[in-house]
Amino acid sequence: MITIKKEGILLNKTDLGFENEGVLNPAVIRNEDGIHLFYRAVAKGNYSSIGYCKLSSPLVVGERADVPIHFPQCDYETHGVEDPRITKIDGIYHMTYTGFDGVNALGVLALSEDLVHWHRYGIIVPKIPYAEFLHLASAKGILNEKYIRYNDPSHIQEKEGKKIFVWDKNVIFFPRKIDGKLHFLHRVKPDIQLVAVCDLKELTNEFWQHYFLHLHENIVLSAKYDHEVSYIGGGCPPIETKEGWLLIYHGVHDTVNGYVYSACAALLDLNNPLKELARLPYALFKPEEDWELKGEVNNVCFPTGALVVDDTLYIYYGAADEHIACASVSLSALLQELMIYTKTDEQ
Repeated sequence: MITIKKEGILLNKTDLGFENEGVLNPAVIRNEDGIHLFYRAVAKGNYSSIGYCKLSSPLVVGERADVPIHFPQCDYETHGVEDPRITKIDGIYHMTYTGFDGVNALGVLALSEDLVHWHRYGIIVPKIPYAEFLHLASAKGILNEKYIRYNDPSHIQEKEGKKIFVWDKNVIFFPRKIDGKLHFLHRVKPDIQLVAVCDLKELTNEFWQHYFLHLHENIVLSAKYDHEVSYIGGGCPPIETKEGWLLIYHGVHDTVNGYVYSACAALLDLNNPLKELARLPYALFKPEEDWELKGEVNNVCFPTGALVVDDTLYIYYGAADEHIACASVSLSALLQELMIYTKTDEQ
């Protein structure tokens, strides 16, 4: 098994109103100006915004803003902006996050050239009612019953005067175009799915109708092992290596003490990310420390940001939905370990 080092808590909540309930699930990116960390900050009532700090090294906080840099401004995020991820594509920073209006949780995109001034592009996942989703996704055969279990709103079509849509979260862009197309991961429970488009303007209702008619063709990863048996979801932006795209994702399994969230690792084909090359059959790391086992939500290691320095991979994650922590591992050793579990054509 691969050796992981738990580096400990990097960031705690403060007494500031916007983050006095918890800090978690950070996005991380490095440029010529340093290492930038954007994180979910939670206020009382579970209202989320996005805070910011600059790291002076991978494990040391240098500067920390005392106000959020993103906060709810649109009707689709009135209850919070959650769980940011960030990549840079063709000179433009793409930050994705979940907009939550108290009823629906949907993937949103914001764009920037300098990490300071941001343009909200808006929701980029479908606003699709469950009944329509089910009709389309099951048109070509029997749908995995977990899609029904996790997404069926029990025939309620509206709540608090708002239409109920299928939750579509964990939107994460690949850091470059592949075959001339933008690629991003997203998650309708229980699997991780993939979208590829030449231009985001292609994401029309007609596009999504066709997409869900062929849902099985767009699934990147499905749950396979015990530590991810309930469902899986995207984690950190994919990391390009010579062996393939390294994907750090989260896996969830239900226990008598509730859900347990672990960090997991897989390799995807560089030219066709729908092709899984390898996957660890065990969790890369899981809740073990006190600050991972107990918090706002117990038993959570939720990876969302990664940084490679020389041969060290730093993985930044939300711990028990209350702290931001970091784990590190040798990148070459992790890739070597993954290659032991290379998927064969018969699998």
